Amino acid sequence: MADLIEDEALRAKRLLDAQDKAVALFAEVQARGIVAPGVRETEASNAIRDLAADMFGVSRFWHKRIVRAGVNTLQPYKENPPDRVIGEDDIVFCDFGPIFEEWEADFGRTFVLGSDPVKLRLRDSLDEVWQAGRAHFDSRPDITGEQLYAHVVGLAEAAGWEFGGSIAGHVVGQFPHERIDGEKIASYVAPGSDGPMRRTDRNGQVAHWILEVHLVDRERGFGGFVEELLDLR
Repeated sequence: MADLIEDEALRAKRLLDAQDKAVALFAEVQARGIVAPGVRETEASNAIRDLAADMFGVSRFWHKRIVRAGVNTLQPYKENPPDRVIGEDDIVFCDFGPIFEEWEADFGRTFVLGSDPVKLRLRDSLDEVWQAGRAHFDSRPDITGEQLYAHVVGLAEAAGWEFGGSIAGHVVGQFPHERIDGEKIASYVAPGSDGPMRRTDRNGQVAHWILEVHLVDRERGFGGFVEELLDLR
């Protein structure tokens, strides 16, 4: 592990830089048509891994790489559904945690291949729910992880979807952030996380957060996912 950076302005800059690189990576994923019909999920995942190495020298990811299509998009992070071939009129989401120069990004995006109106509406709802979740966080200085989770679940339901995840985010930082807070529930936007999100960790550093939204339509058999930095712009 690299030396711990204590300067808060520099920490924020490094996290934002890492996210900017993740944005650029996935813009190139879309431009190159890596997520396409006939491609297996594992093939797309490996192609994105290789692209990250070519573009930014990324050699590590701090969590498992996820590309899920069709019915697999119903499954939350912890599951490992069977590898699937992406279909002609599919919905696909990617969840990647690349490490850029010892700083973690956590970035999720959803792609709709085709013109299915319900899939397109779900894709659009992801950003709307995410933005509304951030606005709620911004307006409540003392909000807890479980309060934000409950609010995001309500936003999902109000938009006509089910919330598909057992969490709605987590801390993020200089790799590896697990050494800061371990696997304690306080590290998550989730039920039982009853401490204020705006706090310092045991090193006295500001806790920074990812907000993630997983929306599903179980009747139609698909979902979508988005995530990025919550408290930094």
